[in-house]
Amino acid sequence: MMSLGTRVVLCVMLFPGVAAAQVEHDYVAEGEWRQFGGPGRDFQVESPGLAESWPEGGPTRVWSRPLGPGHSSVIVDDGRLFTMYRPGAEGEQWASQETVVALDAATGNTAWEYTYASEPLNFRFGAGPHASPLVVGDRLFTTGTNKQLHAFDKRTGAVLWSHDLVAEFGAPPTLVRPAVKAGYGTSPTAYKHLVIVTAGGAGQSVMAFRQDDGAVVWRSGQFLIAPATPILADVDGQTQLIVYGGQTINGLDPDTGRVLWTHGHETQGDMNNSTPVWGQDNILFMTAAYNSGSRALRLRREDGQTHIEELYYTTDLKVMFGNVVRLGDYIYASSGDFGPAFQVALNVTTGEEVWRRRGYGRSSLVYADGKAVMLTEDGRLVLARLSPDGLTELAAADILDTTAWTAPTLVGTRLYVRDRAQIMALELGE
Repeated sequence: MMSLGTRVVLCVMLFPGVAAAQVEHDYVAEGEWRQFGGPGRDFQVESPGLAESWPEGGPTRVWSRPLGPGHSSVIVDDGRLFTMYRPGAEGEQWASQETVVALDAATGNTAWEYTYASEPLNFRFGAGPHASPLVVGDRLFTTGTNKQLHAFDKRTGAVLWSHDLVAEFGAPPTLVRPAVKAGYGTSPTAYKHLVIVTAGGAGQSVMAFRQDDGAVVWRSGQFLIAPATPILADVDGQTQLIVYGGQTINGLDPDTGRVLWTHGHETQGDMNNSTPVWGQDNILFMTAAYNSGSRALRLRREDGQTHIEELYYTTDLKVMFGNVVRLGDYIYASSGDFGPAFQVALNVTTGEEVWRRRGYGRSSLVYADGKAVMLTEDGRLVLARLSPDGLTELAAADILDTTAWTAPTLVGTRLYVRDRAQIMALELGE
């Protein structure tokens, strides 16, 4: 019998309990969503043809199926979905494994699964895995709760290489300062021939590995890491890796790992969770909840150096775990700590709050075709228009039953959502 660390399960039948509407079995999704945050890691995608409203019961459910707890988002590539979960059900004793799964995008059928040992941590606010997969060419990369990095053949699920960042490189097993140590949450980043991950430890806040064989290319940084996923930004012609740490935000040279600059942005327990946002006007926006807030920096390159101008710091927007969307000169996001949460719009240049709206709680969103698709933590899906004048709700429906902290994925007019019990495909076309 194969061990859990090497087991690959191939399945051509529907997962037990799948409820599917009538679907086209030769359906091939248009577009892509191969990394956390979508093509530009900004939660925006070209998806023309979204409906302006939904029937009373909500958009058409194409299929749904059980899926164990976890917060990994859904990655879409070449007619397949990739995500991660922990076997079992919310509220049961946590399993000591977690699973990477590939599904058929049209039906929800399991194409392959790979399960490996993963020790439960402090899951009082929800179990890991928390990070999302990454697809580059024929390879799939994942980062697990206990800082396990895997590279797979995306078609078969065969493991190409793997690293345990704790056992092999001495990375701290969890974030250093949080009161609740729930496990690793940073999704991998692709750059040229590299896959880049945060690690932690002396001189290796960030590490880069070769995609083909997993060899270490560089390690760099002395700063505390955080759950937020890095982005790549073009700063006046230089590509920089922007890494949101526990106390700082940092710019690195992705070719060498050299730290180019650092700027303070501390939050309680290193819980800088929300991926920063970069604009063509060279404004870098970051936000966090707990005892922190939002900050904007303008970066410019001159004489080989990066110069930083802090535009403002404000507590009017404090994003706990959700994402941020920038449209023109405005930032839209869900703001709130452990109390009430509000939908908020800020001017990205000045930090001025232009409106605040109750009624949606903490939520995540994706923007396409002039509309925002918002998923609240209570499992309510909302279609809305966002502007500096306010939020206009076009449609809403309750679709999920348990806590939904995972941002939705939109490819063409097909939306993929999950909570801590199931995964679902919805049709949002006209």
